[in-house]
Amino acid sequence: MLTVFYLDQGLLCQDVVQGGGGGGLPPSTVWIDLLSPTRDEERLVEVWTEIEVPTREEMQEIELSSRLYVEGRAMVMTMPIINKATTEAPESAAITFIIVDGRMITVRYVDPVPFSMFIRRISRNPAMIADGEKALMGLLEQIADRLADILEGATADLEALSRQVFVSADDQPRGSKDLRRILQNVGRTGDLATRAKDSLLGLNRLLLFLSAQASFKKDARSRIKTLMRDATSIAEHANFLSSKVSFLLDATLGLINIEQNNIIKIFSVAAVAFLPPTLIASIYGMNFQVMPELGWRFGYLWAIGLMLLSAIVPLWYFRRRKWL
Repeated sequence: MLTVFYLDQGLLCQDVVQGGGGGGLPPSTVWIDLLSPTRDEERLVEVWTEIEVPTREEMQEIELSSRLYVEGRAMVMTMPIINKATTEAPESAAITFIIVDGRMITVRYVDPVPFSMFIRRISRNPAMIADGEKALMGLLEQIADRLADILEGATADLEALSRQVFVSADDQPRGSKDLRRILQNVGRTGDLATRAKDSLLGLNRLLLFLSAQASFKKDARSRIKTLMRDATSIAEHANFLSSKVSFLLDATLGLINIEQNNIIKIFSVAAVAFLPPTLIASIYGMNFQVMPELGWRFGYLWAIGLMLLSAIVPLWYFRRRKWL
């Protein structure tokens, strides 16, 4: 889908160009958004701007020279952004930003939250995208805000998981099924923190690239410095989150080992407790020729009572030593 944002007498207008056709580009265009574009839509933008739009395969390349470069009149920047952060399967997707002739072009194959939020903001305040530089800075600030929100939500989730992990056994029984669920949630949060750090790394590289461009205005440079400080503080929070994820992961695995050891201990104690009755039953099952208890009226009750006593005494001793 190809969407063109332009200003008309101070009002923000947007047109969706269907099928890669339509007339020329409005002269007051400030943002061209390509969402899962077809080849015809890419060719149309290339005709409008006289630049080459990166393909999806080129956007996936990890070399820094392939993600941040100047080609003719255009500055091309690609960074990963978190998508579907609130679902069970968050993902990272590459998005390309292009600044050419005072306009911003975005190429993306996902629809992350920052884009929809930014579109709503500029609809209320069109001055935010008076030109391509302001549009780019506003969108990058929205992405940084979204990353901060994601990490704040992940921190709250970890706090809740921490309370579940370290809750007293008297307050809430904890079984292996609960620990398995906690382990899955900790793993999901850790994956989200890793993707956030990857996105922050891409944002920092992009901002360093922008700060080295002499064509940017003074106001944009000031916003770049502020955004770099914000990105640094968010990255520190992401590092703290990763450390807490590792701590909770080790704690959960330790509790799972304790649960398994408790189960093994119960079986071991049961085996030891029933060993004396088994021994007594084996002795009386040998059928010796001379065994006085065989002709005794109370011999059967004596054997049963002896077996019970030999089982109760070890259990009492184990409980007294606090082994149970």
